[in-house]
Amino acid sequence: MLLRRSPPRTAPAGPPAPVRRRRRPPRALLGAAVVVAACAALPLVWLVVRVAGADPGRVAALLARERTLTLALNSAVLVAVVGAGSLLLGLATATALVRVRLPRPGLWWVLAALPLAVPSYLLAFAVLAIRPEARGLGPLAVVLVLACTPYVTLPAAAALRAADTGPEDAARTLGLGPVSAFCRVTLPQTLPAALAGTLLAALYTLADFGAPALLRYESFTWAVQAAYEGTVDRTGAAVTALVLAAATLGLVAAERAARRRFTGARAGTAPTAAVPVRLRPAAGAAVVAGLGAVAAVTLVGPPAVLAGRVVAAGGVDADLPRLAVAAGWTLLLSGAAALLAVAMALPVGVLAARYRSRAVAATESVAYLGQGLPGVVVGLALVFLSLVLVPALYQTAAVLVFGYAILFLPKALGATRTAVERVPVEAEEVARTLGRTPWSTWWSVTAPQAAPGVAAGGLLVAVTAMKELPATLMLRPTGIDTLATRLWSQTSLGAFGAAAPAALALLLLACVPAALLVRATAGVPGGER
Repeated sequence: MLLRRSPPRTAPAGPPAPVRRRRRPPRALLGAAVVVAACAALPLVWLVVRVAGADPGRVAALLARERTLTLALNSAVLVAVVGAGSLLLGLATATALVRVRLPRPGLWWVLAALPLAVPSYLLAFAVLAIRPEARGLGPLAVVLVLACTPYVTLPAAAALRAADTGPEDAARTLGLGPVSAFCRVTLPQTLPAALAGTLLAALYTLADFGAPALLRYESFTWAVQAAYEGTVDRTGAAVTALVLAAATLGLVAAERAARRRFTGARAGTAPTAAVPVRLRPAAGAAVVAGLGAVAAVTLVGPPAVLAGRVVAAGGVDADLPRLAVAAGWTLLLSGAAALLAVAMALPVGVLAARYRSRAVAATESVAYLGQGLPGVVVGLALVFLSLVLVPALYQTAAVLVFGYAILFLPKALGATRTAVERVPVEAEEVARTLGRTPWSTWWSVTAPQAAPGVAAGGLLVAVTAMKELPATLMLRPTGIDTLATRLWSQTSLGAFGAAAPAALALLLLACVPAALLVRATAGVPGGER
């Protein structure tokens, strides 16, 4: 009798998937996660209820009017242009970071990621300071491509580092040149990750308010803000906000599908790591010059332009006491938002990392709704909610911090889930066999190992909250300014010189924690991707 040999098994690349052995989560943990998910869904549910309660004929007229179609077309064109530009520039940057031997590579990784801390409206402000007549799609697309490129660069670079270069080497032996082999064999392995990043860039573009408003490009976010400020009846603002929310949630669904495809594509045999190549002197200098030019325009350009405006005006009265107060409020509100977002993310993140069921998956998906709700949508919904449910909280810091937490909960949640998943389940089980309670096991075993990742998520929330503009404009307490709103109020009046100190302060505040975050988590060689 012939014995058939079973085919050899190939070891999967990367760490094994997390083990989720316990089927039923504790009721307290599940209950807390459901409460968090309900809070995350509150703005969208309220908008749906608000629009459903309006006159159907009026809602239909608002949806069918020519202005709504114009806004949709403008937003679609902007998203397409920025998405294409971010994809091309992000792929080029990622290829240079991973496949080219650069001087001081860690520095270039940091410089490639730091634009995430620069608000798009600050870049738009710098453009207007140089060319006050700049308006429309062209200048806005340049600003948003520069602001959004890191969303493509970072995942594409991570995919390039994880890509198997064995097939590329085989293609080289068959006669293909290095560029042709890379484009035909390796580049397709990175496209799912790059496309997922492109969808994030599109999401940022669709939700952005400050840059389109400054450069006078009519998009959905600008229309929602204008309808909110310009009319007593807010039905038009609610309808437009709901259309915007539907569009952004569609982009979120597409991004998650692309991300799942990227994650699945990484399974297989252990990859052969790529070795950065040393280019000829002229080519290497051109690559470094290109990376340096993008970093200079994005990171050095705005503060240089601002300083130039101050010098040209013979000095500006910075009103340092008010500037210090605005900086203090910025730190206080963003810090409180980070703490609240982390507190909300913990039960959902632990639940998603350790248990598997339809209820858990649904709870996690609802908690991610904030990723698809632009700040102007959350701000408008919380204005309605606070006026109807708790009028005493209208325009208080508590509502603003809650709005920040809902908006940026997905950032803290993703970091928390990943951090908990990396803690071996076996370590918790050993502690339980030694007689420790679940809470004692969490505090002594899981929490210390997951703390750095959770803290990174909180830091990301703080950086993002510092530069959030539309939700802050709608929800801030009367008489309270953050650096973002102070900058906005002065630039909207054309006082570019007077806005320079606030812009510089915001840039400095945001870049310091962003640099720490990039060093810790963003894929600097030698660090964690």
